Amino acid sequence: MSSASLSKTLSDIAKALVEKPEAVSVEQRDEEECIRLVLHVDENDMGKIIGKQGKIAKAIRTLMKAASGRESKRVYVDIE
Repeated sequence: MSSASLSKTLSDIAKALVEKPEAVSVEQRDEEECIRLVLHVDENDMGKIIGKQGKIAKAIRTLMKAASGRESKRVYVDIE
């Protein structure tokens, strides 16, 4: 999966979880050894993205790691 489609996938997942999908954006930072995806959501939707004890955030990170598949770089997801 290309890094552009990773951003789209993360955006689609986040939009399905929040109340204000228009506020969702993903910033992609290609670094030397990894691809860092920074997820921005509305302040009121942070709880929905993080979940109780961070379970939803962990699940999102696991999905993105699986979606990256054969990508030669590791994929990290930061939530801001």
